Parts: sequence; C-alpha cells; structure tokens
Amino acid sequence: MPIFLISGETEFPNPQLASPEGLLAVGGDLSRKRLIDAYEKGIFPWYSEDEPIMWWSPDPRLVLYPEEIRISRSLKKTIKKGLFRITLDRAFEQVIKRCARTRRRNEAGTWIGREMIDAYCDLHEAGYAHSVESWIGDELVGGLYGVSLGGCFFGESMFSTRNDASKVAFVRLVKCLRQQSFCLIDCQVTTGHMIRFGAREVPRPRFMSELSKALKKTTLKRKWSTIW
Repeated sequence: MPIFLISGETEFPNPQLASPEGLLAVGGDLSRKRLIDAYEKGIFPWYSEDEPIMWWSPDPRLVLYPEEIRISRSLKKTIKKGLFRITLDRAFEQVIKRCARTRRRNEAGTWIGREMIDAYCDLHEAGYAHSVESWIGDELVGGLYGVSLGGCFFGESMFSTRNDASKVAFVRLVKCLRQQSFCLIDCQVTTGHMIRFGAREVPRPRFMSELSKALKKTTLKRKWSTIW
C-alpha cells in the first residue's frame, strides 16, 4: 500500500487506501480547515514530536454508540458518592496539557506535542473541540477532550490522577451526548478500557457510512458549558 504525501492544498486520499495498520498519509499541517476535513473523512493525526504529521484511518474502527454504554457496578457506586465535580469546556487547555503528560497506545513518550496542543486549542476556540473535567475542590484530577462534528464525537485522549476521575467524566460526556441525540463516539483504535465501556469494532466501510449520516446533524459549535 502506498503512503500518500500531503502538501499545500493537497486533499486527503480515500481512506480505503490506508495501509493495513491504518496509516494513510504523511505531511500537511494542523490548520483548522485541514483538521475538520480530516475528521469529516474519518481520518485523524497521530505522531510523535520528532516525526512528520501522520494521518490514520484504521480498519476496524472502535466505536461506542451512546445508548450502549456499560457502567460497572463499582463505577456506579463512585458516581453515586459524588466524589468529583464535573464540568464541560471549563479548562480545555489544562486538560490537553495534562493528557500530553500521559502515555498512550503503548508509546514511551507523548504524542501530544506543542503543535498538537496549539491546533486543538484553536479548534476549541472555534467551537469544534471540547473538554470534560473532573475536579476535587479546585484541583483538576481528571478529564478528556475530543472533537465534535454533527452527531459524532471523536475522542482523543483522557487523563486521571485519581481513581475513576476520567471514567466519571466520560460517563457524563455520554449522558450529555445522548441528550443531544449523538449517533456515535469514535474511539479510533481498540483498547480494553473502551471495550469495557461497551465500545465495539466495526469495519471501516460501516464506520464511514454511519459517520456520513452523523455529519448531517447540526454541529453544536459553541462552548458546551452554555448547554450543560
């Protein structure tokens, strides 16, 4: 499978041309326009700071349908105790910077460099990227962030410094998405953590079809703290 080179105004190739590992293209930039175009086509960036920008579209794709979320008995007890105060879009930059310190996908270092932080903060200011935060008092102890387009939420990363802090934030996110009739949550690649929440693998063609339908919904392009 060829790996495509993105430069200038070059458009993304068809995701079906991605390598067996899901790598589709290299290069380009993280401008707002390109990132939105990528997500609308089922593509996302993932690379280390010492690498060129790499664009991925894995097959199968891990997806969580909001109505199918599974919450363990122990997590339900934690939620009932009210240990965490949950907010939305109150500390986006803090959340993404904390996520940058968290290892992901068996990587030794971070994949969220300065370039990624700046790009997603810009998406946040434009109303496309959102965060959910878990607090104990005034201390940020967990959270997650992702991109919202139409009726799809594309999960990017989460962090937690207290047991279950990010899990409780995720449960709140799913509850909010269900209230707004979101179709799906893109979990990108398979992890045991999301499988336990009820996520499941779907073939890329099915994901692309469901994404196309989800994108017909109106994007909630404003700070989510004004909605929930």
